[in-house]
Amino acid sequence: MKSLRNVVSVVVLTLLSGCGLAQSDAMSTMKAPAQTDAQKSFDKMKTLAGTWEGRVNAVPPQPDIDNKLVHATLRVTSMGNAIFHEMTGADRPDDPITMIYLDNDRLMLTHYCDAGNRPRMTGTASPDGKSVEFEFLDVAGSTQYGHMNHAVFTIIDANHHTEDWTYMEPGDKPMHAHIELTRTK
Repeated sequence: MKSLRNVVSVVVLTLLSGCGLAQSDAMSTMKAPAQTDAQKSFDKMKTLAGTWEGRVNAVPPQPDIDNKLVHATLRVTSMGNAIFHEMTGADRPDDPITMIYLDNDRLMLTHYCDAGNRPRMTGTASPDGKSVEFEFLDVAGSTQYGHMNHAVFTIIDANHHTEDWTYMEPGDKPMHAHIELTRTK
């Protein structure tokens, strides 16, 4: 009886290991799913990781930020699942934080604004793949002092990119800031 149990155990283990090998062979012949446009855009945005500096040009002119030097830091974080964007300078007392991430098949941006709110935007790549444009989706928190409404990141080359940010001031008056950035690290 004991030897019959041993034989059955060996046969079962052999069958199971054969199934595992067959399954692993089937898995190796399967193709990885094609990347979504959102994933491609996110991967392109990851190439901006590093430190940058440039000058702000605002329309209409804003004396408190116009032609001021800013520093931007972009860092891939959360095991590759998010991009942390921090901008400092322009003689501002604090630094707004922006997170860029994938939400299923959407590229998302959440801006933690110094106006005390958190607008969310959805991103779409330009047909040439050099720009990612973020359109306003919604906002959490008060918009009493305005809110960020639109952003465009344009990659010129490995060491240059531009950022365009549109802020909706109270009364829905847009203020546009254009920043030409050069990689410093």
